[in-house]
Amino acid sequence: MKVLLPDSIPLDLDLPGAVTYAVDQPIPADHLDAEVLVAWGNPAWQLRDAASRLTELRWVQTLAAGPDAVLAAGFGPHVVITSGAGLHDKTVAEHTLALVLAAARRLNLLVRAQIGHRWAAELGGLQPVRETANFRTLRDAHVVVWGFGGIAATLAPLLAALGARVTGVAQSAGTRHGFPVVTASSLPALLPTADVLINILPATASTARIVDASILGLLPAHAWLVNVGRGNTVDESALLTAVRGGHLAGAALDVFETEPLPASSPLWDEPNVLITPHAAGGRPLGAADRIRSNYEALVAGKPLSHVVS
Repeated sequence: MKVLLPDSIPLDLDLPGAVTYAVDQPIPADHLDAEVLVAWGNPAWQLRDAASRLTELRWVQTLAAGPDAVLAAGFGPHVVITSGAGLHDKTVAEHTLALVLAAARRLNLLVRAQIGHRWAAELGGLQPVRETANFRTLRDAHVVVWGFGGIAATLAPLLAALGARVTGVAQSAGTRHGFPVVTASSLPALLPTADVLINILPATASTARIVDASILGLLPAHAWLVNVGRGNTVDESALLTAVRGGHLAGAALDVFETEPLPASSPLWDEPNVLITPHAAGGRPLGAADRIRSNYEALVAGKPLSHVVS
């Protein structure tokens, strides 16, 4: 069984029939008989090319947490697709925490002041212990996490350790990992109490621009939006209007509808918008173990893990 491994990540794997391919080039003709494709960092055109030319393919393992790029490539219905869900929980949680703290401590404004050689005295020195009109600390803050999966399960205890009250939003309500979780039907009552809304939603037909003007309008004016899910889940025009109009304090964004974010985007120049270049993940931890265990399951005729339905 020929297994195609990407050259975009070092993988300590000794699998029979494994060969390395370049993710920025078409699959070579002598590898079109491959039955397994591991994807990581592949451009869309390359995945589409693989979907049309790898006629013997049985399984695609993407190392990305969200399988949207692989799903969009058009692999046949007989091809099993498994995701990299769980491989990015720690790295994305760490980056998300950094964005939340940067928003609270106004690092966006402090960096701008540093560039201008200005001592931002208004953001230093004596500060009020509690500010009801501003989000300045995680102590007693209410953080709502929309998309309460593995990343949120890793992130929530970190937020709670710094004093935040965390509420999750998912498809089903209950208690997960010790935190209350509600459904989206509770958002009208929930969001007006939030200091931060963290979006970790995947890209699906039902989540396209789901964080729109109506959702943003439910948040109090001092709240921040943090997006580490997928860029197309947020209506960027509505977000920009909300921030510019003072209806939302700011946004910390790691993902965007168009990536790289065009230089012409007005988001770049907003002082209360933090931008990172899809940097939250990018380091699939345990990738080799995931590939190996799924490969062994495939050979043994057993169910693979993290299958995308």
